Amino acid sequence: MIQAAAFKALHAGPEILVLPNAWDAASAAIMEDAGAKAVATSSAAVAWAHGYADGDFFPVPLLLTAIAEISRVLKVPLTADIEGGYTDDLAELAETVKAVVGAGAVGINLEDGRRDAALHARKIEAVRKAADQAGVALFINARTDVYLKGLAAGEAAQAEVLARARTYAAAGADGIFVPGPTDEALLTVLAKEIALPVNAMARPGLPNAARLEAAGVRRLSSGGGLFAAAYGTLARATAAYLKDGESDRLTPLSEGLPSFNKRFG
Repeated sequence: MIQAAAFKALHAGPEILVLPNAWDAASAAIMEDAGAKAVATSSAAVAWAHGYADGDFFPVPLLLTAIAEISRVLKVPLTADIEGGYTDDLAELAETVKAVVGAGAVGINLEDGRRDAALHARKIEAVRKAADQAGVALFINARTDVYLKGLAAGEAAQAEVLARARTYAAAGADGIFVPGPTDEALLTVLAKEIALPVNAMARPGLPNAARLEAAGVRRLSSGGGLFAAAYGTLARATAAYLKDGESDRLTPLSEGLPSFNKRFG
């Protein structure tokens, strides 16, 4: 599949892959039109946009609809954040992954959360087998939440991440996502010691893309940051509009937006 191969190649350098995370077709279209080489979904942003909390609560049928709607308007590769797969049942996970691929995704994020690393490895193996059966060289970005969820600290956390990265690579992962760290020295060590492309997540204090690239990080995800930026603007604009009903306040906010009728027509 051309899109799958193209997406994997984006992780090979020489430039870091700066990846925006969308939540619906409109946000994805804006990101592609802004120059994104690929678009990801954010599980949190997709869930929030549909009125659900983040954390493996989102109904899989709605997830599949969202992926299909986004895929329909994109020409660049799409990778989908499927949290922990919404199940620990391997057969059920395999069917979900086949459906995700069928909806148009050529990559996924699969997070371990607080799960045992051995279980997560079995899930990665099940995902790889399901994707192969679907005929797609799916890019499996194995996310470990050791830092994000505070499962360990200091040298113990670093050792645990490296051990999990080796386990997940052996199970068939294509990349390792380590959200949480912002320390440039730590990210440099992780990128050096992990054989697969390392993915960092945007957050306050994180070095910019050029510095991450120099540190060896291959992928930078916006996570829920763009959703927060968009909806923060919406919250402020709505409050101002409700206060005085001043239409002119809205005009500057629409500058630069595409004609969605033209874009989707």
